[in-house]
Amino acid sequence: MTNPSDTQAGTGSDQDRRQTLVIMGARGDLTSRLLLPGLGGLIAESSLRDLVLIGTGRGSWSQDEWQSVVSDSFAAGKAEGDAVDAVVRSARYVRADVTDEDDLRSLLSAGEGRITLYFALPSAAAVKACEVLARIGVPEGTRLVLEKPFGVDAGSARDLNELLHGLVPEDHVHRVDHFLGMSTVLNILGIRFANRVVEPLLTSEHVAAVDILFEETLGLEGRAAFYDATGALRDMIQSHLLQVMTLVAMLPPATLDPPDLGDAKAQVLRATRVWDDDPERYSRRARYTAGDVGGKSLPSYADEDGIDPAQQTETLAEVVFAVDTWRWSGVPFRVRSGKAIGSPRQEVTVTFRDPQHVPAGLGGEREPNRLTIGLGPRTVGLDININGAGDPFSTSPVTLDTDFGAGELLEYGEVLKSVLNDETSLSVRDDMSVESWRIVQPVLDAWSEGRVPLDEYRAGTAGPESWGLLP
Repeated sequence: MTNPSDTQAGTGSDQDRRQTLVIMGARGDLTSRLLLPGLGGLIAESSLRDLVLIGTGRGSWSQDEWQSVVSDSFAAGKAEGDAVDAVVRSARYVRADVTDEDDLRSLLSAGEGRITLYFALPSAAAVKACEVLARIGVPEGTRLVLEKPFGVDAGSARDLNELLHGLVPEDHVHRVDHFLGMSTVLNILGIRFANRVVEPLLTSEHVAAVDILFEETLGLEGRAAFYDATGALRDMIQSHLLQVMTLVAMLPPATLDPPDLGDAKAQVLRATRVWDDDPERYSRRARYTAGDVGGKSLPSYADEDGIDPAQQTETLAEVVFAVDTWRWSGVPFRVRSGKAIGSPRQEVTVTFRDPQHVPAGLGGEREPNRLTIGLGPRTVGLDININGAGDPFSTSPVTLDTDFGAGELLEYGEVLKSVLNDETSLSVRDDMSVESWRIVQPVLDAWSEGRVPLDEYRAGTAGPESWGLLP
C-alpha cells in the first residue's frame, strides 16, 4: 500500500518542477522564427515536459491556432518526441494587453509553478509592461527576460535597471543576447583558454590589431520600423559585438561561473573607449543604395517602405576602440557591422605583429600571421608562412583550418536553457548594459551633430569605395 505521505511528497516534487513560460508578443516574428524553434530543441534534449507554455498578445487567437504555430515552429527546429508533443498539447493562448493592469493580473494568475516572463516585444512596450508590473507586483521567484536594446542611452539603461530591480533581484533578470548562445562565440573561450600556443600571444606585445566583423547579405527583411529607429551601431555594435569583444579581450577568469565571467567581461567594458577619444576620425557610417545581392535586387535603403531618409540611419557602421588594460594597450579593436554586403564576413580576426627578425636570405611571399574565428561559417583558421615547394629558402602563406562542430541547441535554445536553469552566463549584467551605452555615446553624438558624413555604398559590394583601413 502506498504511504499517503509518500504520495504527498511526490506531488509536491512534481509541483516544484512545474513552471510556466509566458511569451509576450507571441504573434511576432521573433517568437515563431527563433524563440519557439529554440525552445523545441531544448524540450527534446532535456525532456522538459513540466513546462506550461503561454502565448499572449493583443490580437485574438484560438487555442488551436496557437498550438499550430507552436507545433510548426518546433518542427522547424527539428524537435520531436513525447515531451515536445506534451508541451504542444498543453500550450495556451491568452489575449492580453500587457500595459493593462487587469490583463496582466489575469495573465500572471494563469501560470503554474514558477513563472518566466519573456518580453518578445519592442523595447518601449517592454518598459511599459514592466512599469505596470511594478504597480501590481509579480509572484515570488518570477524571472524577467528582455531582448536588447536595453535602453537608448546610459541614463535610460540605468532607469530600466532600477525599474527591474524593484520587481525582482538582479539574478532573476535575463537581458538576453542570443549572440552569446552561438556555439562558435562560446568557442572563443575554448580557443583562448585551452591552448598554450594561443593565450600567451594575445597581448599588445604580439598583436597588431583585432577585427570583429558581422556583415550580412540581408536587407531590411520587413523590419523597417525597428531598423530605421535603430541603425547598425545600436543594433549590432553597441550590443552583440561589444559582448563578443569582451570574450576576446578579457583576462582569464578564475572560473566560467557567472560571477567570475561577468566580472571579467565588465572589466573590459570599463576599460573601453573610442580610439584617441576621437569619434570623428575613428568612426564611419554609410547606407546602401540600389544593387544586387546574391541574385536578389534591393532598392536603395532610402527608398524602402517605411524608411524616413531624413533620419540618416546607417546600414553599415565601423568604430575603432581602445581597451586600456596592460594586455591590450595600443591594440586597435576594429568593430564593424553592415547590411546588404556582397561578400560578407562574420568573424573575429587577430592579426599578429611581424616577426622581430627575418634572417637575410629567407625570401618569398609572406603575410602576417592571423587567427580567425568564423562566426558564420563556423570555422577556425591560422594563417602562417611555410617553406614552399622548390626553393627551400622561399616562403609562402598557407592557412591551417578546421570546422567547429554544430552546437546541440540553436542559439535561442541555449539562451532559454540558461534562463530556465537560473544561469546568467549568457545574460548581460546590469552594469554592462550601462557601460555599453557609455562607450558608443561619443559616436552617437558625433553622428547626430553631423560631424561624421553618411557615406553610401551599392548593395552587393563590400562598402564605400573610399573607405580604407582604419588604424
